[in-house]
Amino acid sequence: SLRSGAAVIARVDRAARHATESNHTATHLLHAALRRALGEHVRQAGSYVGPEKLRFDFTHTAALGEQELGDVEDAVNGWIARNDPVHAITTTLDEARRLGAMALFGEKYGDVVRMVEIADGEYSRELCGGTHVRRTAEIGPFVIVSETSSAANVRRIEAITGPAAVEMLR
Repeated sequence: SLRSGAAVIARVDRAARHATESNHTATHLLHAALRRALGEHVRQAGSYVGPEKLRFDFTHTAALGEQELGDVEDAVNGWIARNDPVHAITTTLDEARRLGAMALFGEKYGDVVRMVEIADGEYSRELCGGTHVRRTAEIGPFVIVSETSSAANVRRIEAITGPAAVEMLR
């Protein structure tokens, strides 16, 4: 038990942190790939990011076919292979909007926000407070594990990255 004034040591599990960073950055890439493959109507409708996997819920009216899933997976892996930089930038909400940053879930934001952009915003720029890799190649392989329905007009993709993806591919 802890008591006020007690000395503590905090340690980060580096492997779990890196796996979480990889999965989180991959959700941004997945979102961008889905919007390119399916259309601008695609919006994030929920997510889970942990060290073991990512889950991404998004608006869309139909199941994705094998070709669409392959195209999305290929786009994400292509961006990973480019080793693009990932930057978190503190800016004003107005500037983020001017730059086209996506803001999700109708959240309320203050005047100053954290914006994450990949490849200088070439394909992904979102308001986000999460942990990310520094460059896309750190993610390693990206593999879609499943695509299902989670609610009316909402689809769900579960995917894995890095060592978990390598293990699955083997």
